[in-house]
Amino acid sequence: MTESPTLPRAFGATVLTAQVRTAPEDFFVDELPAFEPTGEGEHLLLTIEKRGLNTAFVAKELARWAGIPEMGVSYAGLKDRHAVTRQRFSVHLPKKIAPDVATLQVEGLKILETTWHNRKLPRGALAGNRFVLALRHVEGDREAIESRLAQVAARGVPNWFGEQRFGHGGGNIAKALAMFGGRRVKRDERSILLSSARSELFNRVLTARVDAGKWDQPLDGEVWMLDGSRSVFGPEPWSDELARRLADFDIHPSGPLWGAGELRSTDECARVEMGAMSDDVSLRLRAGLEAADMKQERRALRLKVAELTWEWLDATTLRLSFALPPGTYATAVLHELGTCTQPSFAVGAT
Repeated sequence: MTESPTLPRAFGATVLTAQVRTAPEDFFVDELPAFEPTGEGEHLLLTIEKRGLNTAFVAKELARWAGIPEMGVSYAGLKDRHAVTRQRFSVHLPKKIAPDVATLQVEGLKILETTWHNRKLPRGALAGNRFVLALRHVEGDREAIESRLAQVAARGVPNWFGEQRFGHGGGNIAKALAMFGGRRVKRDERSILLSSARSELFNRVLTARVDAGKWDQPLDGEVWMLDGSRSVFGPEPWSDELARRLADFDIHPSGPLWGAGELRSTDECARVEMGAMSDDVSLRLRAGLEAADMKQERRALRLKVAELTWEWLDATTLRLSFALPPGTYATAVLHELGTCTQPSFAVGAT
C-alpha cells in the first residue's frame, strides 16, 4: 500500500482509489543534480537509468565492474527498486583508467552519461527528484480529483515520512524499542532503527498539527525552516513579513527530529509537540534517542509540490508530474488524493 490509513488528510476525505506501480514504468524518478561535474579528477561520475533494480545492488555491480572495493562507489540517495529511475553514482579510480562501459552488462541497467569529477559523490548531493507517476484504474469524480490536485499545487502537503522509513509492516518501531531495551543490532541496522524512531515521533507531531489545521499555519513559539535548506530560525513574534514569506513558500513551520538537547520551540508550539509525544511508546522512543546521543534537529512540516501537472491518458488513467526536495516522499502527495494500492511485490520498495 502507498497509503497510510492511520495518517489524517489535510484536505478532507479521499477523492480517488487507484493502482500505482503496476509496472516499473508507471513510477519514474529522475534525480535532480546539485552540481555540475568538474570534468577532471579521479572519480568517474556516471548517470545511470535502472529498471527494477535497487541502488545498493547497482553500487555492488559497479564495484565489481571497476574491480574496486564497494566503499569506492558512492551515490547521492536511495531510489525505488520497483520503478524506472535515473541517478548518479561515482566510482573512485585513482589511476583515472575507466573500464570499458560496454563491459558493464546488467539487465535493467543503462549508462546514460559519464564524466570525471574531483570528489566522490556524497550522500544528499542532489537538488531533489522529479516524479512521473501513472495511476491506473482510477475511480472517483474527475472534477473532485482535479480540485484536490489544484489544492495540492497551491498549498503543498503535510511532509510525512513515508512508510519506507518504517520497514515491512511498520516493524521497525518494535525493533527500535527492543534495541533501546538492550537487544544488540548491527551498525547498519542501528542507523535505520534510529531514523525510524525519529520519523515516528515526527509523524505523531505532524498528525497533531494536521488534526488542528495548523500544518501550514503558525503557532505561538513556532520554529521556522528555510525552504530548500536545513536552516531554522525563531521563535519570534508573528509579523506581516513572516506571513508573506510563509505564503511565498520561503519558510515552513517545522517539527522536531528528536534527540538530546533542549526543544527549540516554545509556548503553544512546544505544548502541541510534547503532547503528541507523551504516550508510553513515544516516551520510550524519546529516551532511546537521547541515550543514543542523537541531537535535536528540525524538519519542515509542509512539503512544497513543485511544477505539479496532470493529464488523463484515458478515462481511468491519470499521469502526474511533480518535483520534490531531497528526503521527501511522493507517497505524501498520493496520500492526499486517496487510496493508491500497489502490487504486493512493491510494498516497502527502496
